Amino acid sequence: MRLANRVALITGGGSGIGRAIAVAFVREGARVAVAGRRKDKLEEVAHELGPNCLPVQADAGNAKDISRLVKATAEHFGAGAGVIHVLVNNAALLFAGTVESHTEDEWDQTFNVNVRGVWLLSRAVLPHMRTAGGGSIINMGSVLSLVGARNRASYAASKGAILALTRAMALDHAVENIRVNCICPGIVDTDLVARFTPDENTRRQREALHPLGRFGQPEDVAHIAMFLASDESSWVTGAAYPVDGGYTGQ
Repeated sequence: MRLANRVALITGGGSGIGRAIAVAFVREGARVAVAGRRKDKLEEVAHELGPNCLPVQADAGNAKDISRLVKATAEHFGAGAGVIHVLVNNAALLFAGTVESHTEDEWDQTFNVNVRGVWLLSRAVLPHMRTAGGGSIINMGSVLSLVGARNRASYAASKGAILALTRAMALDHAVENIRVNCICPGIVDTDLVARFTPDENTRRQREALHPLGRFGQPEDVAHIAMFLASDESSWVTGAAYPVDGGYTGQ
């Protein structure tokens, strides 16, 4: 029960990596709010995990939704204190494109959710972490926080910004015992990735980019998130963790 009595908020929690993190956190004793746009997916997760999981339909790029989400989490699980101990900023958008092919709307949507949403959520949760005496913010970056890739201009730019924001926040809030770290996954087998691997040949080509010879599974990322949320990482902040099957080691 590595997260016993802790309250966590996970965006993008209805499927893929977010869902896997929610499952792992509840298994280790946390009370978890899962947020996302798709109500049906959130309710499926909550049904599976039981009373320690609160589904909240919310758009991570909408300031009013963020305020409502944080308030609902703190009130539902806060036991009167209104505390939140862990925030996982996992929600993200991905549009394929170059700086020439991207539309302004694609660029703006990407940065609204992937960067502005992380800033707004973190800002909203920080007072609750101070009340708790500290906390852990886990930002979901990407291998593209660290290296480039073709046809991923807006996504790579946004994930690079996430890593820079992680490091800045880690320095700003270390004195408050609030740790901020970044997970940088490679290609993980999720619904999002399935959109970009339409056939077996494409899938095999992309699996071959990883020296371990496979896509990651959501649980591979959840294990690192568990470490960063727990006291096992109490002396870790401002760090980037590639979870990528060796992708960035080449």
